[in-house]
Amino acid sequence: MTVFCPLSNSDKTVSVVKISELRDMSVDQLEATLKDAKETLFRLRLQARMERLDSPSELKKNKRLIAKILTLKSLRKLQKETVK
Repeated sequence: MTVFCPLSNSDKTVSVVKISELRDMSVDQLEATLKDAKETLFRLRLQARMERLDSPSELKKNKRLIAKILTLKSLRKLQKETVK
């Protein structure tokens, strides 16, 4: 199970993405990454219930990635509102 992350080198794990790397992404890239991260988290949760996970830490990494993206989206929204 992987999250689409253009910064990732591995196809089997969620890479640790730095917030600075996320800031460089466009809105469309963030949306795509968020969508894939949510789908992957869903699959990992199902797999955790049905069978044993190969690496349980992937759940935590995925949740953190989602939180980073949502935080960045929120900050961008606030910045747009303050500029107006």
